[in-house]
Amino acid sequence: MNPARILPDLQSSLLCDGVRQQANGDLIVLGVMGLIRVPQVPITAQVILVLNRWTAGVGQFTETVRFIAPDQTTLLRKGEAKFALQDPSHSATNMMGLQQVEFKVPGVYWVEVLVDDVMKLRYPVPVVVVQPPPGQPGAAPMQG
Repeated sequence: MNPARILPDLQSSLLCDGVRQQANGDLIVLGVMGLIRVPQVPITAQVILVLNRWTAGVGQFTETVRFIAPDQTTLLRKGEAKFALQDPSHSATNMMGLQQVEFKVPGVYWVEVLVDDVMKLRYPVPVVVVQPPPGQPGAAPMQG
């Protein structure tokens, strides 16, 4: 029996600064983030990159990535990508760039990853206001 369609498993999901591909096809993930540091709020991130790897599925699928505000209901950005897996031993790696994400307040934001409208993962992304050290670009001058 050959299954026509098996919903894939989400093997991993990472927020990162970028991805490069080596000559042999392997990926190099740059700047894996556990939280997002900002100098102030409100502020807009040009792009938030989410790297997802799918495996153990068969068929054509639609991946959806949602970026949710700290109230856990407001959708800030959403992206979709189609992908296919021909065999359960295959994998698909997708990079989603969510453009112009506005952080109005510090707090815990959320990334949701779905495949064909089935939630596979939801994880927190703290956004923290961090002042740059004195003398760094963006730092306020010292008062004396």
